[in-house]
Amino acid sequence: MELTKNFEPAAIEEKWSAHWKAKEYFNSVPDDRKSFTVVIPPPNVTGVLHMGHTLNETVQDILVRRARMNGFNACWVPGSDHASIATEAKVVQMLEKENGIKKADLNREEFLKYAFEWKEKYGNIIYHQIEKLGCSVDWNRVSFTMDDHYYKAVIKVFVDLYNKGLIYRGARMINWDPSAKTALSDEEVEYKEIQGKLYYVKYFVADKNGNPTSDFISIATQRPETIMGDTAVCVNPTDERYTHLKGKKVIVPLVNRIVPVIFDEYVDKDFGTGALKITPAHDINDYNIGLKHNLETIDTLNEDGTLSEAAKVFVGLDRFEVRKKAIEKLKADGLLIKDEDYTTRLGFSQRTNAVVEPRISTQWFVKMKEPAQKALNAVISGNIKIHPEDRFLATYKYWLENVKDWCISRQLWWGQRIPAWYSEDGKMVVAETENEAKKIFNDQFSIPNAQLKQDEDVLDTWFSSWLWPIEVFKGITEPGNKDIKYYYPTSVLVTGQDIIFFWVARMIMAGMEYMKEKPFSDVYFTGMVRDKQGRKMSKSLGNSPDLLDLIDRFGADAVRFGIMISSPAGNDLLFDDSSCEQGRNFNNKLWNALKLVRSWELRVQSSESGVQSSESGVQSQESGVQSQESGVQSSESGVQSQETHDSRLTPHDFATDWFENRLNEVKAELETLYKNFRLSEALKTVYSLIWNDFCSWYLEWAKPGFEQPIEKDVYEKTVYFFEELMLLLHPFMPFVTEEIYHLLKEERTDDLTIKQLVFGSWESEILKKGESLKSYITAIRDARKKNQIKSNEKIKFSVTYELGKFFYNVEILKLLEKQTNTELSDPANLHNEIVVNISGNDFFYLQSETKIEKSVQKEEFQKELAYQKGFLASVEKKLSNERFVQNAKPEVIELEKKKKADAEAKIKAIEESLASL
Repeated sequence: MELTKNFEPAAIEEKWSAHWKAKEYFNSVPDDRKSFTVVIPPPNVTGVLHMGHTLNETVQDILVRRARMNGFNACWVPGSDHASIATEAKVVQMLEKENGIKKADLNREEFLKYAFEWKEKYGNIIYHQIEKLGCSVDWNRVSFTMDDHYYKAVIKVFVDLYNKGLIYRGARMINWDPSAKTALSDEEVEYKEIQGKLYYVKYFVADKNGNPTSDFISIATQRPETIMGDTAVCVNPTDERYTHLKGKKVIVPLVNRIVPVIFDEYVDKDFGTGALKITPAHDINDYNIGLKHNLETIDTLNEDGTLSEAAKVFVGLDRFEVRKKAIEKLKADGLLIKDEDYTTRLGFSQRTNAVVEPRISTQWFVKMKEPAQKALNAVISGNIKIHPEDRFLATYKYWLENVKDWCISRQLWWGQRIPAWYSEDGKMVVAETENEAKKIFNDQFSIPNAQLKQDEDVLDTWFSSWLWPIEVFKGITEPGNKDIKYYYPTSVLVTGQDIIFFWVARMIMAGMEYMKEKPFSDVYFTGMVRDKQGRKMSKSLGNSPDLLDLIDRFGADAVRFGIMISSPAGNDLLFDDSSCEQGRNFNNKLWNALKLVRSWELRVQSSESGVQSSESGVQSQESGVQSQESGVQSSESGVQSQETHDSRLTPHDFATDWFENRLNEVKAELETLYKNFRLSEALKTVYSLIWNDFCSWYLEWAKPGFEQPIEKDVYEKTVYFFEELMLLLHPFMPFVTEEIYHLLKEERTDDLTIKQLVFGSWESEILKKGESLKSYITAIRDARKKNQIKSNEKIKFSVTYELGKFFYNVEILKLLEKQTNTELSDPANLHNEIVVNISGNDFFYLQSETKIEKSVQKEEFQKELAYQKGFLASVEKKLSNERFVQNAKPEVIELEKKKKADAEAKIKAIEESLASL
C-alpha cells in the first residue's frame, strides 16, 4: 500500500470511528476489573459545543482512554441537560419566528410538545460533535435530564427533602430575570463593573398639611425609574445635618407620595448626600430596612421589566425607557440638581444577559447550611481532591462557608414540575403524584377525592443535574442496582471553574445525602478558553470558532492537539488556529516517519549475515525526518576505550539501547503527570519524545547507509518503538495513532485503542551518555556552521582526555554522527586555526582548511562570558538571601548550588578559551 504524501484525516477518522463502534470497545458493563468512571458534564441541549466544551471533552477522553489502556473497565457516560431557561427561550423564539405562535396562546401540554420536538431536532447536534472529536463514550448509556427515570428521580428527591424539612416555600427578595420572566438563584447572577451615573434629586420636606416647604433633602440615586416605589427616606441618626428632620415627612417626586424620614445606622454618612431613598420592593437592603421599620412595599415592576399600575406614571413602559423619561420629568420640574459619572456593579442573568431585578416573590428554597457543611468536610478532609488545589480550594471553601438558601423554583414550563398540590381553599401538600396527594389530603384533612391543582413552576435545572453521577446509573429510582454499586463513586470529574458551586459542590451534597458517599474522587478544573487577544470566547463577540469547521480544516487529532498543547492545568489558555496547524504538522511528521521506517522493510537483513557500513552519507528521504548528512571516519589515533568489554557495541546497538531506556523513562514520567492531572505537560513530553528523541535522533542513528541493508533486530526494535510511541500518544490523538499502528505491520488482529501499556526499567547511565552524545554532536555542527566550514570539508576533530573517557567506544561517536572526512585526533597534534567549542565544561578542538576568524570566535566567547557572569551573580544573590535559604526546600538549595558550580566552571572554561585565542 502506497502512502499519501501527507496525512489525510477525514476518511481515516470516519473509518476508525465506525470500527471502534462496531467492536463495542467503549461500551461498559460491570465485570471483575476495577472501574474507571467519568460522567460527562451535560452540555445544554440548546446548541453546539464551544471551545470550552472542546477542551473539557478532550481532557475527559484522554483520561478515559489512558485508563482503558491501564486495564480499567472504563465507562464514560454521555448526556445533555434540558437547560430550562435557555431551551424555553429558544422554543419561544422558534414558535414566534417560524409559526407565528406566542407562548401565551398555548397551554402547558401544547408547549411541551413543541419543546420535545425541538429537542429531538437539535439535541443530537452535540452528540455528533462529540463523536467527530473522537470521544470514546459509551453510546448505550446516553442520558438526558428529562428522561422518564430521571424526571422521577428529581421529583422523588424533592419530596424527600421537603419531608426532611430541607425544602420550604416562602416570600423572599429574589433575583428576577425580566427577559426569561423567572426567578434566578444568587449564583446565576454575574456582576459586572459598568460606568453609570448618580442623579441628585430634591425630595421636599412636607409641612403638617402635606404641602412642600422650601426645605429639601438631596438624594443621590442610580435608578430614578424606581422612585415611584419609594416609601421612606433614611438617614444616619448620628448625622447632624438631618437631626432637625426627626418626625418629619418628605414628598416623593413624580408621584407626590408623602413618606416618613427614618433613622438607621445602616446609612453611610459619607456616601452621596448621606440620605437614601428606600424602595423595599426593589432592593434587598431596602427590603430589610422596610421590614425593620414596618414600611409599605410597593412593587412598581411587572414580570417583563415594564412598570406596573402601582407606579402610577409611565405605566407599561420598559424600565430603561422610564429612566430616560423620569430624568426629563425631574429636569422639567426643577427637581434634578445634577448628575455625575459613577462606577457601579450591576447584576446580569447568566442565561439571558438581562439586567437582573431584585423582586419580592413567593418561591421554593432549599436550606443549604447542613448539606454545605458535609460537602465542605468531604474536600477539606482530602476524601475528594481538587486539581489544581492551590487555585480552587479557597474558592470552594468561600462558597460553602458563605452559602445562602437555594431558590429552586422557576416560572417556566420546560423542566420538572414542582410536585406541590393545592386545594381550592389554599391547603397544600407535597407528593410525587396527584393520587398520592389526594391520599394525603384525605388522611390529613379528611377531604376525600380533593380537587387539586399542581404548582405551575418547574425546578431549577441544577436541581436535576446535581443528581447526575447517581441517576445516570439509576441510583435514585433503582437503589442498589448492579450499575450503581459498580460504577459509583465515579473516578474523576472534569469541568469548568465557573460552575464550582453551581454543580460541583451540589453534586457532592447530593452524593453525601443519597449515597452516603462522595460522587467522585478527583475534580479537575480546566481553564477558560480565550482568544489570542485574551478575550473570553463567546458567541456575542464572534470569536469562538466552529468545532466542526476546525475538524474539517485540520482534522480531529490536530484540534485535540491544538487545544491541549496550550492548556496548562487550571489556567486560562489562549487559543487560535495556529495551534491546530501545529497539530496538523505533527500528524505529517508522524506520517513521514512511518514512510521512512516502512522504506526499510525491504532492506531487512538478519544480524548473522552482517552489515557493511557506508561512508557515502545517507540519502535524504522525503519523510520530514531531518537528515544529518554527516559521519565520522575511523582513525587509529582515537581515544582508547576505558571499558574494553564494551568494544563490541555497535552504533546501532547503542541507539536501540539508549532509546529503549529513554522510552521507559518517559513512561514513568507520564504516570506522574497523569496522576497530577498535568495533561498539557504530558502531551509536550510525548511530543518531544517523538519529534526530538525518536525522529531527529534515533531514526538518524538507526537508519542504514545508502543502499545498505538494515539489521533485522534493529528494524524490529524500531517498529516496536514506533508502536509504543503510538500507544503513549493515542489518548491525545487517537485516529492517526491507530492508523499508523495498523500500517506498521500487515494483517494486525488487535487494535491500539484497547492495547495495554507495559512499563519497564531504565538505566540512568546510558541516558546520560545519550544526552551528552546529542549535545556533543550538536556542538560539532554548530562549530561548522558558525565558522562556515562546509559539511563535506575535511576537518580534524579531537576531545579532551576527560571527555574521551566518556566515549568507551569512539566508533559510536564516529558512526552515529556520520560526519564525512573527519578524523579523530589528539589535541597535541593540531596546529594553528584551532576552533574551540564548549559543550558544558568540555572542549572540542577542530582544525579546518578554512581560515578561521579569531575575532569572530573572540566576540562569541565574550558574549557568553558576560551572560554567564550575570547568571552567576543572580544565583549568588539568591543564595545570599537568608530568607530564601531558610524557607526553600533542601533540594531547591542544592539545585541553586549546582547552578553556581556549573556557571563557575563555564566561566573558567571560557576564560581559558579566550586566553588560547
